[in-house]
Amino acid sequence: MPSTTANWIPWTACDARGCIQRPTERDHKYTRGVLGVVTGSRQYPGAAVLTCAAALATGLGMVRFYPDTAGAGLATLVLQRLPEVVVAPGAVHAWLLGSGIAPAGGWSLSLWLRQHQMAATRAQAAPTVLDAGALHLAGTLSGPTLITPHAGELATLLCARGVSVSHQTIAADPRHWAAQAQQTLGVTVLLKGAHTVVAGDGVCIALPPSTPWLATAGTGDVLAGMVGALVASHHGPCSVQPPLLAHLAATAAWLHAQAAQGASGGAPLTASGLIAAIPLALRALLYADTLAP
Repeated sequence: MPSTTANWIPWTACDARGCIQRPTERDHKYTRGVLGVVTGSRQYPGAAVLTCAAALATGLGMVRFYPDTAGAGLATLVLQRLPEVVVAPGAVHAWLLGSGIAPAGGWSLSLWLRQHQMAATRAQAAPTVLDAGALHLAGTLSGPTLITPHAGELATLLCARGVSVSHQTIAADPRHWAAQAQQTLGVTVLLKGAHTVVAGDGVCIALPPSTPWLATAGTGDVLAGMVGALVASHHGPCSVQPPLLAHLAATAAWLHAQAAQGASGGAPLTASGLIAAIPLALRALLYADTLAP
């Protein structure tokens, strides 16, 4: 368990490269990992498209999309943009829940699970990424769990668990509060912000600064999709190697920043443009002759 005085390690290109699973001639879509996705809502339908698209761009075997109970029409919207996504129930190796779903929006994971009984057991045991409207589930699932809050969301979550803190306080000292949240909640924490940090089981990671142009709608949904893809592609090791979840979260954040730099080039970017830059950032990482930090 990390402490609030833990030694924080930087995350480099070499570290990130070691967390990318390249397919071999023996792989197929199921061995490469299937990500179950419950994201988007009537209020924020675009999040469903952005999370699924980002996961596909990061690389995995399949994205299996489940619209939430209030998300009528989301599956159609996702398929119109991404025909590769599967909307039929089936095998899932990891889950991404909550992006684009407001905490007070009436969405209930317990109700969703009751309506999808085949998924219920898997959702409890499989590695799970919790974002936005699903953050309140932190610490309640039996499988490895990663949360991806920003400072405001983490403040709300900690206050609900009896730790009184403001989002300004968290933003001023993200390392301390990410480690504190990891101890309090018992989950891996990817705390998003100007200085993104990851606190996991025995490991604390500080990411290099990213472009301020990332401060635009939808980029957090993109990051959630990227994390979900990496977790799905490493679902087996995640269950037996606790620090790996933090390493995957840091790799997703590192790639997110690299893709943003490529999409921006010093100018404004959009979440859709960021997704288009993910394969380019991956190619540069995997095939660079010399990797600089």
